Amino acid sequence: MVGNLEYFKVFYYTAKCGSVTGAASALSLSQPAVSQSLKALEHSLGVALFQRASRGVRLTSEGQVLYSYVEKGYEEIARGVEKVRQMLNLELGEVHIGASDMTLRFYLLPFLEEFHERYPSIKVMVANAPTPETLALLRAGKIDFGVVSAPFEEGEDICAEPVREIEDVFVAGRRFISYKNKMLDLQELEKLPLIFLEGSTSTRTYMDAYLAENGVSVQPEFELSTSDMIVQFALRNLGIGCVVRDFAMESLDSGLLFELRFNKMIPKRQFCVVTSRKAPLGMAAGKLLEIMGEDPGR
Repeated sequence: MVGNLEYFKVFYYTAKCGSVTGAASALSLSQPAVSQSLKALEHSLGVALFQRASRGVRLTSEGQVLYSYVEKGYEEIARGVEKVRQMLNLELGEVHIGASDMTLRFYLLPFLEEFHERYPSIKVMVANAPTPETLALLRAGKIDFGVVSAPFEEGEDICAEPVREIEDVFVAGRRFISYKNKMLDLQELEKLPLIFLEGSTSTRTYMDAYLAENGVSVQPEFELSTSDMIVQFALRNLGIGCVVRDFAMESLDSGLLFELRFNKMIPKRQFCVVTSRKAPLGMAAGKLLEIMGEDPGR
């Protein structure tokens, strides 16, 4: 058995300082306390570790062997303590985040920029994934937090905080100009060539559920992996794209695309920051969330 680790600490300082007096001063202990610890360690090991010298003490051959190992271990501990101190002072550390293209681009990116400016030594790693995968990563403990888009299954193990509203829209180009400024019934979508995201995203899940609630069944002409590509397909008049408004804003503002209007509004939904109720946040991740909370509407 190793025994009382405090004895090894006293041993380390005595050997390093070369005297009981020096060790007592470094450890803020009395000289008798240091001597007693050394005797206890020697007794437990059954060997003398020091011998008296003209000035202080010096290691025996057995003591030198022990010191060669204790020195490495103690200094590694000291380095570990220093690393923890640096992490507490945000001079060192990592943040692992899960975010989709949409939540990264239209919410998270400005906060990451500010965080990097304030704490350039902190490594930020973003797992780029849609909402279901981000939630799986959070539950597996592979990310500190995620930024996802509703809807999703929250569960008792996850805490979700809404941070920004988003709105789903249908956009079209000049081929469908006859629908501009016309009030449409949702049922008319069944007759139109539609461009949707793939089925594994929260955006697609939300729109499918909303249309089903209103008795609308659609079979999209195209199913794409990114909303940016949906906008490009709509610009080329390949169909009517269903996207979150932010993706199409530039094309809508320029008049290259227009937004279809319906007699029933599509309810807005939200970006949410999700954290685990089971795993505590690290210092760096907590600081990033604090920055995000300073200006949530950015």
